[in-house]
Amino acid sequence: MGRKAGSIYINPKKFGAFHKPCMKEMVTFLSCLALNSNCDEKCVRHKDLLSTCMDSQSKKNKSMGSINYHLQRLSRGRK
Repeated sequence: MGRKAGSIYINPKKFGAFHKPCMKEMVTFLSCLALNSNCDEKCVRHKDLLSTCMDSQSKKNKSMGSINYHLQRLSRGRK
């Protein structure tokens, strides 16, 4: 998988920290399940918090695309 000479490329893994929006709610829900032997009835509050967080994230706008897409688009305009 070679790259063209002179093309611009940024490794997105090293670009910045990735924001994980509902990680705290998911960890609390999973730890509640682990403490209660996978019994859903005892973790209803944590389950509701996780589902509301996930619902609020799905309503947000999607990002415009990766940084590599925009760099390729800009470099096409320079040619």
